[in-house]
Amino acid sequence: MSIKDKDLQCREIITKAVCGKGRKFSQVSHTVTPSHAPTSILGAWIINNQYETAKSSDGVEVLGTYDINIWYSYDKNTKTDVAKETISYVDVVPLTYLDKKHKEATAEVSAEATQEPNCVEASVSSQGESVIIRVEREFEVEMIAETKVCIVVCNGGCDDFADKNFDFDGSVDNDYDELDPDILEDDFN
Repeated sequence: MSIKDKDLQCREIITKAVCGKGRKFSQVSHTVTPSHAPTSILGAWIINNQYETAKSSDGVEVLGTYDINIWYSYDKNTKTDVAKETISYVDVVPLTYLDKKHKEATAEVSAEATQEPNCVEASVSSQGESVIIRVEREFEVEMIAETKVCIVVCNGGCDDFADKNFDFDGSVDNDYDELDPDILEDDFN
């Protein structure tokens, strides 16, 4: 049985979908002043990274904190100590993809640390009283919101497809790798 064009209709469905995405890599420096003037740095670690997200007019804000632990020597390398400091940060991640048809009022945002904050360099400052820490971090964010999708509906129901054996294992002669997604996107805008 074949489906005739008159048996087909389009319907709009409101559903939740990923309507925005973005990613941001950050490199920042922090200055930590230990209780003793450091002679050399023996190790530096970032631990306890915690964050939450909030919508922003410029994208998604990632608000968080982490602890910096610096193991250092002092008194001409005769003694050691650990300096600890909690750092607060805000990264505004712009949305590089944003579906303009989403309903902003229902939007939810989330973030994933694709690179946890990590100390890439620690050195004694030129004055010799503090430690300069260089930290790298990266976040990927998503905005999930209500949006409309258009689907084709067959008035005859699913019975038109009951006796068909569809093969979706990818062995079809059609090569979808060369499809241009921008062409498809333009048809729906």
